[in-house]
Amino acid sequence: MTQTTQALPADLIDALLVGRVWRDDAAGPAVVAVRRGRLVDITRHAATVAELFDRADLLDLVRAAPGEDLGDALALVQAAPAAIDGVRLLAPCDLQAIKACGVTFAVSLLERVIEEQAKGDPGRAGELRAQLQASIGTNLSQIVPGSDAALRLKEELAGRGLWSQYMEVGIGPYAEVFTKSQSMSAVGHGAAVGLHPASHWNNPEPEIVLAVNSRREVVGGTLGNDVNLRDIEGRSALLLGKAKDNNGSCAIGPFIRLFDGGFTLDTLREAEVGMLIEGTDDGFTLEGRSRMREISRDPLDLVAQTCGAHHQYPDGFMLFLGTMFSPIKDRDAPGKGFTHHMGDRVSISTPSLGTLVNTVQRSDGIEPWTFGVRALYNNLARRGLLAAAGAREDATS
Repeated sequence: MTQTTQALPADLIDALLVGRVWRDDAAGPAVVAVRRGRLVDITRHAATVAELFDRADLLDLVRAAPGEDLGDALALVQAAPAAIDGVRLLAPCDLQAIKACGVTFAVSLLERVIEEQAKGDPGRAGELRAQLQASIGTNLSQIVPGSDAALRLKEELAGRGLWSQYMEVGIGPYAEVFTKSQSMSAVGHGAAVGLHPASHWNNPEPEIVLAVNSRREVVGGTLGNDVNLRDIEGRSALLLGKAKDNNGSCAIGPFIRLFDGGFTLDTLREAEVGMLIEGTDDGFTLEGRSRMREISRDPLDLVAQTCGAHHQYPDGFMLFLGTMFSPIKDRDAPGKGFTHHMGDRVSISTPSLGTLVNTVQRSDGIEPWTFGVRALYNNLARRGLLAAAGAREDATS
């Protein structure tokens, strides 16, 4: 599996893809659709992806709205992060909140408990893993969170001194849903992802990401890397923000694929997400897969726990669904497990969505995040696109 053959969906001719690119001639971003392998700028019909996803004619716009041809989509994906003719690929979301679910797979549940008990020390992970597997086993995937069986297991584990805050969200009634990153801060395909310089035990987390509009409708899906700092979070769950939300710590892309007759939420429920880590300094490789059918909470349950009468998202949100991939293969020394090296190349793929590729650097060494919501709206105003958005709202009210 190479970046070239896996970059875009295997059934590209049938896929409805939406994304964002940076246009040098506009000094700002554009909303694009992919049609027959070509990028088409549809920004004058919807100035932001968040606005596009709220349109009742969403699918029609993506299929046929007039727009400027910006070139070959595959060529731009392969060139990323470089530009072609002043066009550069961005993360495919903009104003949406970026949320993430944790501990949604049994394997990741065990690894979170190990992080907690290891107190951020990777050298203790192997011993703790063996102890936990001997005590509670590894097959927790059959336990329905919040069920009577889950409550009985909770009581048993608590009685044996094995209960954990991660067990609570793994098999309890409430999912862990946290803010992964800020609107406009996600990096796209080809960009560098960032590790906080204080971290020495970390890993990628390959995930399916849902795109949800302001009406709580799941309109499509994409791929994401929920970069994880195991040592920081392992010291205390109260350090989750420091572990999860740093410059470049969230990658999404290459494009968002919209649901239609041939691509649905059931497609993602049955998806297998592959990941390949390639070390550029030591030749290290690691492969793994997450099988979405093994998720402990249905994606729609996770959406409902994120938004509803209790919480609204007027610009929609992107929702990471969690991963079962927790790399434990030793890299630097026996018993030390896996951690990133600078320059690692991480590829996350599934046939229906393509491949998201990023390289690993320190968060204080990559390009700073400077183009936020104010910059976006100032740019759209200069281009006359905010007035167009107001006219569209008046026409539909």
